[in-house]
Amino acid sequence: MLKIEDITYSVEGRPLFEGASATIPTGHKVGLVGRNGAGKTTLFRLIRGELALEGGAITLPQRARIGGVAQEVPSSDTSLLDTVLAADTERASLMAEAETAHDPHRIAEIQHRLSDIDAWSAEGRASAILKGLGFDAEKQLMPCSAFSGGWRMRVALAGVLFAQPDYLLLDEPTNYLDLEGALWLESYLQKYPHTVLIISHDRGLLNRAVQGILHLDNRKLTYWQGGYDQFARQMAERRAVLQAEAKKVEARRAHLQSFVDRFKAKASKAVQAQSRVKMLEKLTPITAPEDAKKVVFTFPKPEELPPPIINLDGAAVGYGGPPILRRLNLRIDQDDRIALLGRNGEGKSTLSKLLAGKLQPSEGRMAKSSKLRIGYFAQHQVDELHLDETPLQHVMRLRPAEAPPKLRARLAGFGLMADQADTVVARLSGGQKARLSLLLATIDAPHLLILDEPTNHLDIESREALVEALTEYSGAVILVSHDMHLLGLVADRLWLVKAGAVTPYTEDLEAYRRQLLAGDDEVKTATQPIAKQKKASRDEVLILKAEVRKCEDRLAKLNDMRDKLAKKLADPELYEDTRKGELATWNAKYAEVMDALDKAEALWLSAQEKLESAT
Repeated sequence: MLKIEDITYSVEGRPLFEGASATIPTGHKVGLVGRNGAGKTTLFRLIRGELALEGGAITLPQRARIGGVAQEVPSSDTSLLDTVLAADTERASLMAEAETAHDPHRIAEIQHRLSDIDAWSAEGRASAILKGLGFDAEKQLMPCSAFSGGWRMRVALAGVLFAQPDYLLLDEPTNYLDLEGALWLESYLQKYPHTVLIISHDRGLLNRAVQGILHLDNRKLTYWQGGYDQFARQMAERRAVLQAEAKKVEARRAHLQSFVDRFKAKASKAVQAQSRVKMLEKLTPITAPEDAKKVVFTFPKPEELPPPIINLDGAAVGYGGPPILRRLNLRIDQDDRIALLGRNGEGKSTLSKLLAGKLQPSEGRMAKSSKLRIGYFAQHQVDELHLDETPLQHVMRLRPAEAPPKLRARLAGFGLMADQADTVVARLSGGQKARLSLLLATIDAPHLLILDEPTNHLDIESREALVEALTEYSGAVILVSHDMHLLGLVADRLWLVKAGAVTPYTEDLEAYRRQLLAGDDEVKTATQPIAKQKKASRDEVLILKAEVRKCEDRLAKLNDMRDKLAKKLADPELYEDTRKGELATWNAKYAEVMDALDKAEALWLSAQEKLESAT
């Protein structure tokens, strides 16, 4: 097992760990979470021995191999398959020695060891991993130099997965994967035979692929059983309990202080007053954990345009050669929320660029509303920011006539406060750069917002804030993302981009996930052109509305129950030693209500989606 015992470490005088301890059982899959800058990546470097501890110890089993993706595979003439095979250094060394060995005993040892490590199936295993990460058989034989940095990061990930270290440490591995690759990785990690520690802000991955959450907060480490949602509920309950205890201690402190203030000058009460002063000194204040800092995205509201805002009739698009996509019959209205599905290379980004006006149709016709404004955010735009300029200078260039206070207000609306507004982009975090790029993409109040992997570098709180902002946004949204949590909460229509066509996907995201993991290439699509679905009858709409109202009533009752239980749990008297059993009962009831709320919200979302698609 991995033991972290009472470790202390600082960076430039700022303590990241102070007496932090945790134990990770062998074979467990664990998600490492904590606020940006808390020290998650530093902890990985400490585990690998790249940094020296100031105090404490980190111990692992003898001869345990630690692996992780430090950087992309360098450009070379070596094929992807051979690059991945070389990542298992023991196999590569034994195979090379087998070519030159002459001693019969040594040859026998080599062959025995090669059999133990399943060396003869290595090519098949390496090929399967590369395929899961988006490389078909033809690409696997191509040299690394034929691929960009993002793709070579995938090769580096394939290499460490193939090597199967005893302790696999992954730092945001889905940042350079698409949805299909992220789902494959999630499934692979569930079956990985050794210990995994993963830093991730992907809520779905942290719910399905790990057995526990290691929380880094306030320079301490706490291990929680279960996935991220269970961890979040437990943290909320713990916060409520500690806040109630803090109120109880404060009330006791105020009572004692009041007695001291009233009677400290009276000789007859001097002894009692002095006694209470000593009690005050021993009464340790309880500081309840703070809620995660509220993060925001504030999208400007566009005026309403008559439908459709975009209509494509028999359109085709490509890059000068044969069309990538053809026979496109698409319609987009301002109230649409559309997720683009499809394997990498099928044309999702090409379609996004066509809709954004960055590519023109080579055939057919594309009609747009004359007043249509489009906001476009793609991953590469974060890299195109001016590193030597501040966020304030970026927005000043687009709005030269606006007063600085208004420009700062715009930045604050995307969580870039005074300090970040005046900091050069080169010194901003990845999440802050992504926020600035999103602000620049939406500054003109677009009627259509096209987002290509918007959550890369955003932490969980920021992703939740983005969901809220997109839900309230009154324009159309086109989404390409590997974050199924985001897609599930925002999108109400699914388009599948495959084999040069764009067709409606007739099932839900969970079905798409199952089909991808099962290797089902024949995902179900509709045969008709993409357009608004036929409206339901009046009676059908009334039935759906009644179902939505029923769900809303259920939610209202559960929310009321939750509020009453929270009020009960905030009662300081409940935490008296004589009422511990009663406290446990109320905590259990609170957990039951929170679980029921989750299920009720899912039912409400399903009913709401059916109603919206029918009207």
